[in-house]
Amino acid sequence: MLNTNLSPPEIRKAGWEVLRSHLGVSRSLKFILEYSKGEGDYTKTRREYFQNLTVKGIIDDMRSQGFI
Repeated sequence: MLNTNLSPPEIRKAGWEVLRSHLGVSRSLKFILEYSKGEGDYTKTRREYFQNLTVKGIIDDMRSQGFI
């Protein structure tokens, strides 16, 4: 039966063991790095970055760079 009362450290340890057993150490580390916590305030950064952009402008820029 699955223990649903694990602490956060116990969950991390169990998750690591599952990853390691299925992917191996190096691929497990690569996976973890894809989901590591970032820094800063994404919402604030996003608002600052996109404040002067429009959807049309973003699409036009994507077209000009060959993305669409």
